[in-house]
Amino acid sequence: MLVAAAVCPAPPMLLPELATGAAAELGDARTACSDALSVLTASRPDLLVVVGAADPDHHGPYPQGSRGTFRGFGAGADVRLGEGEEGPRLLPTALAVGAWLLGRAGWGAAPVEGFGAGPLDTGRCLEAGRELAAREARVALLVMGDGSACRSLKAPGYLDERAAAFDAEAARALGAADLPALAALDAGLAAELQAAGRAPWQVLAGAAEGADLEGRLLYEDAPYGVGYFVAAWS
Repeated sequence: MLVAAAVCPAPPMLLPELATGAAAELGDARTACSDALSVLTASRPDLLVVVGAADPDHHGPYPQGSRGTFRGFGAGADVRLGEGEEGPRLLPTALAVGAWLLGRAGWGAAPVEGFGAGPLDTGRCLEAGRELAAREARVALLVMGDGSACRSLKAPGYLDERAAAFDAEAARALGAADLPALAALDAGLAAELQAAGRAPWQVLAGAAEGADLEGRLLYEDAPYGVGYFVAAWS
């Protein structure tokens, strides 16, 4: 059963060494992520699963010990999902950022695995979440995903007038732990707005069914024209 969840954004620029001169701009986001991770620790889980956006080639489970890298972004350091034998696949970027957050926090509260949520339809996301929640008696999720990448003229996806409303509803639903609202996020619109968090958030919605968790929105901003949210559920 799901006992807690943390929702965090997944830009590689969360790593200060990648953000370089702009590192301070995401300082509040890093602090909020740390606060959300403390909620996971306090929940005393038997298993932590990091769920993040992934392309179809990186969909599916990643065992403890799986390695991720940021070499393609200009950073030499690798990251690992906890201790264990290295898995056969490199972590997708969102899971690698999650592994970095856990390493930064000194995570040791429970074994940690990963799940790459490829561009699944809503029904398959919800079912994947239910399956993850059934893995152990006490399961926690670290959910990595961004909102729309179309929030400004300089955003990766340029400006789309629908983006602000989409992100506002996503942020409200994440902060309120509103499962029906998360499940109702339109997959087609999310793809058009380049909102990579849609599938991971809907995996969370499936995992949280019947758990009666309450949510808090800890951070909401779009510093680079991309919606970033941090929330904690317990």
